[in-house]
Amino acid sequence: MAATTHTVTNQAPPLVGYDVYGTDRALREGVERHLSAAAPELLGEVRQELHELGRAAGSAQALRWGATANENPPRLRTHDRYGNRVDEVEFHPAWHRLLGHAVGAGLTDAWGRPAGHLRRAAGFLVWSQAEAGHGCPVSMTHAAVPALRADPELAAQWEPRLTSHVYEQGLRPAAQKAGVLFGMAMTEKQGGSDVRANTTAAKPLDAAGEYLLTGHKWFCSAPMSDGFLVLARTASSGEGGLTCFLVPRVLPDGARNVFAIQRLKDKLGNRSNASAEVEFDGTWARRVGEEGRGVRTIIGMVAATRLDCVLGAAAQMRQALTQAVHHAEHRSAFGARLIEQPLMRNVLADLALESEAATTLGLRLAAAYDAGTEQERAFLRIAVPVAKYWVTKRCTPMVAEALECLGGNGYVEESGLPRLLRESPLNSIWEGSGNVQALDVLRALQREPMALNAFLQEVGQARGADHRLDSAIKGLLTELADLEGIEARARRVVERMALVLQGSLLVRWAPPEVADAFCASRLGGDRGAAFGTLPHTLHLGALVERARIAG
Repeated sequence: MAATTHTVTNQAPPLVGYDVYGTDRALREGVERHLSAAAPELLGEVRQELHELGRAAGSAQALRWGATANENPPRLRTHDRYGNRVDEVEFHPAWHRLLGHAVGAGLTDAWGRPAGHLRRAAGFLVWSQAEAGHGCPVSMTHAAVPALRADPELAAQWEPRLTSHVYEQGLRPAAQKAGVLFGMAMTEKQGGSDVRANTTAAKPLDAAGEYLLTGHKWFCSAPMSDGFLVLARTASSGEGGLTCFLVPRVLPDGARNVFAIQRLKDKLGNRSNASAEVEFDGTWARRVGEEGRGVRTIIGMVAATRLDCVLGAAAQMRQALTQAVHHAEHRSAFGARLIEQPLMRNVLADLALESEAATTLGLRLAAAYDAGTEQERAFLRIAVPVAKYWVTKRCTPMVAEALECLGGNGYVEESGLPRLLRESPLNSIWEGSGNVQALDVLRALQREPMALNAFLQEVGQARGADHRLDSAIKGLLTELADLEGIEARARRVVERMALVLQGSLLVRWAPPEVADAFCASRLGGDRGAAFGTLPHTLHLGALVERARIAG
């Protein structure tokens, strides 16, 4: 066969060896904006750590780790060679390298350091672009801290290890490890998101706060972790009452706790990560918080992981956009580069808008965690489920459109886009699917007036800056004033809340061409149902230029 027929032309070079953080203008500007307002003395330190993480995330090494971890998914080993039950999950070394880098970069350490949530959120968004699956134990470990703080003694014992920058794989007593990971086991097969249907039973022991658990958990996140937060029912908790428990994987004396892993789930995406069904049968546990108040105890963990769903979706959106723009810069068709052609430019500009709106919202929520005021806590109560609902919903169609920008090249596994597409629905399902989020927003609207007031004050800061935003806010208020059939309209209401919030943030902080395009298309209705239908009169070239990785 003639070698000349195999000369490769008109193909984009590999997207590798770039700074994921430094080339993301929306992310970089957002971090500096919030940090300048809250802790300007940290600017230099945070810039350095995020640029280092960004270069690592865009390196050939990290990309190989991500591909390899997904090509070699975890394996369950229930017994050793002698027939003893061990219930271990084995991972490829690439997984451990990804996880070790995440922990070393402080992605489980937000609650005790200055601007911890903002810098950790930015880092999570950056490093998730190298590989998303290992973000599950990172998120669980980070989010366990507020739940454990319901018991100061437990928090003092576990929090230093949860927030450690040292990753130690392998199952040993937690006291022998410099850093630990946490998982979660909440849902059961008969209830799913309705955790109040749980039947796992907790029997008290003589020692205060100690119990034995019996039951089955349908989804256990990160089953190789050192500890788990679990909901179970105690005899004294009353009907509908659940209690939160800490289940260590290994007991202080070195014995394995009863933690029978029945199987690992065969999932659509998230292939590098293990999700399991587990059986408790006389499993030792320590109570966290009050009996019968388990849902209240765990709610801080749920809110933190929901924010990570927003950040994880924003990371996938940004990575998909980056791949699409990079391809369009280097690929020519019909006599011109794709990026120069008006219709492709419209598609890329539309994708860029969606990505920037998601990133800006995620950082605003992280900054609210750092502020910690009563006003910001009230804002988070409603803004987190609003953002979780909308941003995660937008991820899958956006990734699919970005894949299409690469044409047949995007449909090929080697491009990385198929893995990204398979991953894209996860954050919408994890920690409560769309209906759960929408109904949670309704509960906040009906029971917590401070939350709605804080939300309206936030979006009201941009009033008068854009007539389309003003009109959308007015329409939202009309929608909220009408309680008839509100549950059936919940998705519509929450979508409008999300768009108004994103519009307000972009009007206040984004370049004028970004805010104008968002308000025209998302709030003014001047677009079609598909990506790439923005008004042609907008500054589309400026939007695409802002999305490029050239920095």
